[in-house]
Amino acid sequence: MINRFAYTSMTGAKASTEQLAVTSNNLANSLTPGFREVISAYRAVPLRGDGVPFTGNGADTRVFAVDTTPASNFTQGQLQTTGNSLDVAIKGDGMFAVRRPDGQEAYTRAGKFMVNDVGLLMVGKDVPVVGVGGSITIPVGAIVQIAEDGAVYTQIPGNQFLNQAGKLKLVNPNTNSLVRAADGLFDIPGEQAAPDASVRVVQGAYEMSNNNPTLAMVQMIDQSRMFDLNSKSITYADQNARSATSLLSLSRA
Repeated sequence: MINRFAYTSMTGAKASTEQLAVTSNNLANSLTPGFREVISAYRAVPLRGDGVPFTGNGADTRVFAVDTTPASNFTQGQLQTTGNSLDVAIKGDGMFAVRRPDGQEAYTRAGKFMVNDVGLLMVGKDVPVVGVGGSITIPVGAIVQIAEDGAVYTQIPGNQFLNQAGKLKLVNPNTNSLVRAADGLFDIPGEQAAPDASVRVVQGAYEMSNNNPTLAMVQMIDQSRMFDLNSKSITYADQNARSATSLLSLSRA
């Protein structure tokens, strides 16, 4: 026979552990440029008479903790001004297009760019920034200027002329269609986002994580206490079961 007291407490402890993992990940990425807070929500599902959720007769006194699909908070983070010509932040909605090592296009709000050994504009060691016409190459020693529409211009010191090296592919997909991958970048399953001319950027700044470290610490404390509470409930359920077994054995003696 299912010990429903212990089983329902177990689902609560499991939910607390999973929430704690999500909150810890958010806290660890508090300084990650462009990071989007992961949201993990749970709901209460009534336990039914046969011990299975959603079926059988009702048992309103006990509920399961069931997780929902993880989501992301796309609220804009604070902009950090640096004066670095390779730091770029999106003003309002929108995302940068980048390309993974496997060639797949992905999307991010992280705008701390760099230039690799061959002059490619990158957002990570193996992740080049995607331009409207392909990759963007910066000449060695060139001064970089990035316009609000994402156009990238370079100027060789001593030369007064500007040359357009490319244009950032700026997109503004429906956030409901975005799926966070294991590398932290976002995908649109089965398709690529089209460039959006309305997206605007600012040079010399980057967007910080939109996670609130103070709130994350409070959540971690709350989730740890909830795990302890459910763990104690499981212990009490085991003690009650042992006591009941002992009393039954005495009555049959």
